[in-house]
Parts: sequence; C-alpha cells; structure tokens
Amino acid sequence: MTNVILYAPGFLYWAAVVARSDTGANSGLVDRLKAEAEALGFVACGIAPADAIPEAAPRLRQWLAEGAHGSMGWMEERSHQRGAAPALWPEVRSVVMLGMSYAPPENPLRLAGERDVGRISVYAQGADYHDVVKRALKHLARWLVAEAGGDVKVFVDTAPVMEKPYAAAAGLGWQGKHTNLVSRAEGSWLLLGAIMTTLDLEPDLPSGDRCGSCDACQRACPTEAFPSPYRLDARRCISYLTIENKGPIPHAFRAAIGNRIYGCDDCLAVCPWNKFAAAAAANKAFAPRAELAVPQIADLLALDDAGFRQVFAGSPIKRIGRDRMVRNCLIAAGNSGDAGFVAQVAALLDDPAPVVRGAAVWALERLDVARWTAERSARALAEPDEMVQAEWRRPFAPG
Repeated sequence: MTNVILYAPGFLYWAAVVARSDTGANSGLVDRLKAEAEALGFVACGIAPADAIPEAAPRLRQWLAEGAHGSMGWMEERSHQRGAAPALWPEVRSVVMLGMSYAPPENPLRLAGERDVGRISVYAQGADYHDVVKRALKHLARWLVAEAGGDVKVFVDTAPVMEKPYAAAAGLGWQGKHTNLVSRAEGSWLLLGAIMTTLDLEPDLPSGDRCGSCDACQRACPTEAFPSPYRLDARRCISYLTIENKGPIPHAFRAAIGNRIYGCDDCLAVCPWNKFAAAAAANKAFAPRAELAVPQIADLLALDDAGFRQVFAGSPIKRIGRDRMVRNCLIAAGNSGDAGFVAQVAALLDDPAPVVRGAAVWALERLDVARWTAERSARALAEPDEMVQAEWRRPFAPG
C-alpha cells in the first residue's frame, strides 16, 4: 500500500492505493504520464528535479524582508519551508508541474470604464479552480502511483510550494516581467498544480525567458505595482488590495482601482504571448457565469451575508466574505460618477462592518458632496470606529 497525500485548501486528504512493485526506471513512463495529464484536462505537463530552484528561497526571503508581501503574514509563518521542495519534504526527488488553461473567451479589458458593472478577474468567473485542479491532480497522482509506485504529495496553491519557479524549471514557460508564468502556447492563462514524488523521473528542459524588451505588462499596471521588471510590490497590486487586504483600501489607490471589484487582469491581458492561447483549450469548468462575467454593482451592494454566500457558492470569491466584496463595490461605485448609486451608498453608512461604512463615506463624498456634508454633520461624532471617524475627518477632496 502507498499513501497519496493531497494538499488543498482546508483539508488534508489521504488515499491508499495499491502500487506496482516495479518502481525502477521506465523509459515510457513520462510519456504516458503526460498523455494521462492531457486526458484529465491539463494543457501543460513538465518535470523538474526537486533541487531545481536553489535561488527561489533567498529571493523570497529578500522580498519578505522588504515588506512587499503586505499583510500576508502566512507567507512569513512558513517561509522556512518555501523554496526548493526538499525543505517541505526531504524525500522528494521529482516535481511534476501541471497547467490548466483558463483562457478567456472575450477580452478581459472590455468592461474598463463601465459605470454600472464591476470587473472580476477571469480566473474567478467560473468554478473554483482549487476544486477543479485538485480533482484532476488526485486522479493523476493515483495513476502515477499505480503505474510506478513511490510516494506522492499533491499541492494546489495553498501549501508553501514555489509553483511558478518550478513550472519554469519544468519547461511550462517562464516567469514574465509581471512575475506570473508565461507559456508560449497558453500565454498568461495557466492555473498551476504540483505533484511531488519520490520517483526519479526524467526532467524536462527549462524554456528560457522570452519577454525580450517588451514591457507591456509594466506599463499596463494602474497602480505601478512593479518597482522593476520581475518584481512585484503586493502592497500596490489591485489583486492584493481587493482580495487579500482585509482593511480599508489605501486612499492612494482607490481612484486607480476603477471598477475592479475582485482582482485585476491588466498585466496578464496585455501580454503579446496571449495571441497563441486558444479559449477553446480552457477547461469548461472555468467558463464565465453570466452574473460574474458582467456583475451589476447595484446588485452586489445590496447583498447581505446569506445573499453573498448564495451568489458566490462554488466560486473562489466566496472566501473573501461579504464585507470585503461590498467594500470593493463601494470603491467602484464612488469611481463611477453615477449619482444613481447615492441612495445605496448612503444606506451602507449604517452597515455593521466598519470597513463597509468607511468605504461608503468615501464613495458618498465622490458622488454627492451636499449629501456627504449633511451626513458628516449628523454622524461623524457619533461614529464608534476610529477608522471610520478618520474617513469623516478627511477634508473634502474633489474627485
């Protein structure tokens, strides 16, 4: 019996499978592994030696020391296990990297500047990728153990695994200047999963960096989150600000967020290598849900906790909770210039969540100065939360 250990959000899964005894070299094993991966919906599969990324750990430590991870303290908590796979599992010999396409059927930037709708990052418009990728990885892990033996651990996004450097080492692509993986065949639209194994599998060759002199992703960032090519300051990144950040969104970035209410695709969408990515190759589970492809800001502002859970059931968006989503939508409403939002925004000044009330103060100021002035006179002194009081104390700043 051989244990297959699967790491995924929220749980640890053990599955016992019967393994064949012939764990020696098998010249056709890798080819059959890749064929099986393709049959399971992966468009990319490559293998890297476990010690293939010695530079990853020191680079991560430097990035953390600079504070560029913002409030993502969980990255520091297990930083000693991040880097090369043996730091997490000493017995590992090979890392199988898998990529699943989520290439969008339409231009992700088409909703830029829309007043009544928000923009949700492409990867979050369909089914939760954790579940979809995890399911396929479980099947592939069982197949590998049944065929060749050994032990395996399977990771989907949340464990301290450096997926992007390993994917580059395994030949799936390279880390572009926007720090995400770029594939010659799939552009910037790959979701990654990893299988670590005690087997010695024949590795693939890295593909090498093919960004050249292109800096389209750097120029596209609305908040200038790239201090230099190949470096990201998460504290300025809209994906971090709208998803990972639990508190108020810093004033310096609110206008630049525009109508983005969950994540940002700008640096990915402008990559020239996307011209080779075919939407037909994307896993059908990631097909956009109508209400998430063109989400109505007014509908989302009206959500309570129960309504939020219903709308975002089966979506990765569910994990940020109702308060952060409504906060984001208030920023989008304030940026819209649409006075039709005033009544909804003003009603949220009474919301139980301080982060929502604070965002409502800012949005109301942007939409209706007279109403904001009247509300401030009535509410500022009675507001119990210091953060929201600070919003009321800010001097009027014309949009």
